[in-house]
Amino acid sequence: MSKDDKTPLLSSGNPQIPKGEGDGPVQAYIAAMPDWKSTIGRQVDQIVVDVFPGVVKAVKWNTPLFGKEDGWFLSLYCYRKYVQLGFLQGASLVPPPPKESRVEGTRYLDIHENEALDHDLLADWVAQAVRQPGVKF
Repeated sequence: MSKDDKTPLLSSGNPQIPKGEGDGPVQAYIAAMPDWKSTIGRQVDQIVVDVFPGVVKAVKWNTPLFGKEDGWFLSLYCYRKYVQLGFLQGASLVPPPPKESRVEGTRYLDIHENEALDHDLLADWVAQAVRQPGVKF
């Protein structure tokens, strides 16, 4: 079970949240993130909102998505040992997030327990990502 003791976790450790549009489903996901991961989720959400107050949010496929009118730019996913941020046009960011993806253009940042989140770098990446074309699913 998740931190809220109501939401089941998938085998990967990700909260199983019904799909939905808007801030509500994203906040439900963050509340259900187990242990230290919920703090990371709140920090990421706050940074995105601070940098881009007009952000569009949704949960699809048990994954919070952050976007704008023309598509999505960031995803958030829980694994058992880390939280993964997916920058959907991450290869265009300078410097690019460190982890490559099999999906062309996408780059990841994996955040493990006891690792400090670099708020300034994340804010810079979000600002750059907002200027890139959004990704449609």
